[in-house]
Amino acid sequence: MLTKKEINEIRENIENSKNPLFFYDDDPDGVCSFLLLYKMKREGKGIIVKSSPKLGVQWLRKVDEINPDKIFILDKPVLDQEFIDGAKRDIIYIDHHQPQELKNVKYYNPRIKNPNAYYPTTYMAYQVNGNPENLWLAMVGCLGDWQMPEFAEDFSKQHPKLLPQVISLKDAVYKQPIGKLVRIVSFILKGPTSEVRKSIKVLSRITGPLEILNQETPQGKYLFKRFSQINIKYEELINDAKKKATSSKLLLYYYSENNWSFTADLANELTNTYENKVILIARKKNGEMKCSVRGQKPIREALEKALVGIEGYGGGHENACGTVIKEDYWDQFLINFKKEIKNI
Repeated sequence: MLTKKEINEIRENIENSKNPLFFYDDDPDGVCSFLLLYKMKREGKGIIVKSSPKLGVQWLRKVDEINPDKIFILDKPVLDQEFIDGAKRDIIYIDHHQPQELKNVKYYNPRIKNPNAYYPTTYMAYQVNGNPENLWLAMVGCLGDWQMPEFAEDFSKQHPKLLPQVISLKDAVYKQPIGKLVRIVSFILKGPTSEVRKSIKVLSRITGPLEILNQETPQGKYLFKRFSQINIKYEELINDAKKKATSSKLLLYYYSENNWSFTADLANELTNTYENKVILIARKKNGEMKCSVRGQKPIREALEKALVGIEGYGGGHENACGTVIKEDYWDQFLINFKKEIKNI
């Protein structure tokens, strides 16, 4: 949660920027954070960072190409100091993952003061935006990052058919229409980059949730149709993944869809289906294993210990992490990880 001073600082940076550049994560929290800030002025350019949890020096080429006056970084778990040094511009970094030690950046993270604080980046972006017309975006981003915000009651009053009442987080995400909207936003961020960019552009012009769910406009019909096509692939994978559940504490599932990354979506649904298991979803790409890890109990520490001596990196929240492992180190990582989760 941002303080009033922090909210005003971020607003001033947006209002005073003529050509802002937004880097944001490739999930509902990331894209909803971007849209909430972008809609305040509708200037600048947004870039979804799909390749890694890290924003590194390779993205400096986009800074040179676009030549922004300010850079906003949203919901990226890791920011390289080399990127900050190379950008040579004001950087406003809003995040809610494990805090980092960084220099020459305006860094907003509630966990700096309170390590146990949990506020999705969307929550903070909505504090800055403040427009009730955009409450649906705030709700989608927060639910997509597994938080039931206190403004859920206001949303329920606005859209009783989408969320009849403030119920459990699990029921909201998997049993109510608002949960379908979360999945729609998540799925349109997948696939070929050109299609993802078009989908985000269309999404930026949507004025309300029913425009998509009821396919009330050409824009809403486009997004719903694209979601429906992608959802067919997901349903095949989730049904197959459930067949892999055994008596083991670890539910490990590999899949190989080249253009479609469902790791986080599969991990989220499976951890709510099998509440006593640790979920590890892995997808091989370009010599690396890209993974999502979930558990009802904290698993980040186990992941960090399993990565010792391994060529790879990972992190995130206590119960939800991402990790990327070099393929040659995968077998040893699995041995390490299975050992570390025994006492969870």
